[in-house]
Amino acid sequence: MLNSKTLKAELLLALAAAIWGLAFVAQRVGMEHVGPFTYNGVRFVLGALALLPLLWINRRLIPPVSSRNWRPILAGGLLAGLILFAGASLQQVGIVYTTAGKAGFITGLYVVIVPLLGLLWGHHTPWSTWVGAGCAVAGLYLLTMTDDLSLAEGDGLVLIGALFWAAHVLVIGWLSGRHIEPVLLASLQFVVCAGLSLATAVAMEPITVSGLEGAALPILYGGLLSVGVAYTLQVIAQRDAPPSHAAIILSLETVFAALGGWWWLNEVLSGRGLAGCALMFAGMLLSQWGLGKAAPSPTEPAAAPNPALYCESAPSRQSPDRSARP
Repeated sequence: MLNSKTLKAELLLALAAAIWGLAFVAQRVGMEHVGPFTYNGVRFVLGALALLPLLWINRRLIPPVSSRNWRPILAGGLLAGLILFAGASLQQVGIVYTTAGKAGFITGLYVVIVPLLGLLWGHHTPWSTWVGAGCAVAGLYLLTMTDDLSLAEGDGLVLIGALFWAAHVLVIGWLSGRHIEPVLLASLQFVVCAGLSLATAVAMEPITVSGLEGAALPILYGGLLSVGVAYTLQVIAQRDAPPSHAAIILSLETVFAALGGWWWLNEVLSGRGLAGCALMFAGMLLSQWGLGKAAPSPTEPAAAPNPALYCESAPSRQSPDRSARP
């Protein structure tokens, strides 16, 4: 039976999953007013600003960084920001041509891809992940493939973006093993992603005051709620929630994306699409079953997830430091 502290933590995680899932709706609505790179640029600026309170709190609790340690921190922030830019850009451009619900489920495949990519690091992947991957691939086929066996443009871009989200998780896990403070790393990668997105927007997209005004609420939602509030809820709640419970609760983000698309955008999935979503969701849960840890959000990856949370380390390799995860 859950005690009150655990129950409160799991309710906070459910709220975070709902915020992240509904962010797909905000992304779709925002595209009616501004281009994808403009949306991401402003959104990640707000996301970096939203983490300033956590940085201030950590500054009082953690010793200051010495001058010689700034080089690996900045290099790590640049690397993570580049991969985040690629994943976020592909997702945001792809969501113009697909629905919020489909984008949510396709992006969620990263929790299946991560342990498979972990094989490149010499990790063993448990049998549940292989079964989950099979379910996810079957579900992806039902959800995205047309009668002529072609993949819709938007779905393909979001799927490639999921590969970058998975790579991002592994890279951040590798960086976390070097004891880089996670909230600082998150802020740096958001700044890099924002800078690259805004530079691309200036070069490729028309940016107007009226467009920014029209997209103000979706951008505020994506920048402040999705990054600042939900990220903070996850950091706080996962201190008290059982990891296996947290994994399942955070996976509900995909369900909230589909529900939000149906409620606000009148998106309707066919029976085949619903069956695909069910298979993909089952695959996501199976990929985490037995691992005992929760995946970070597909849309707002946690500051320092660890690849060891997704894969069993090979006996010949040293398992990365688990203490770096917030």
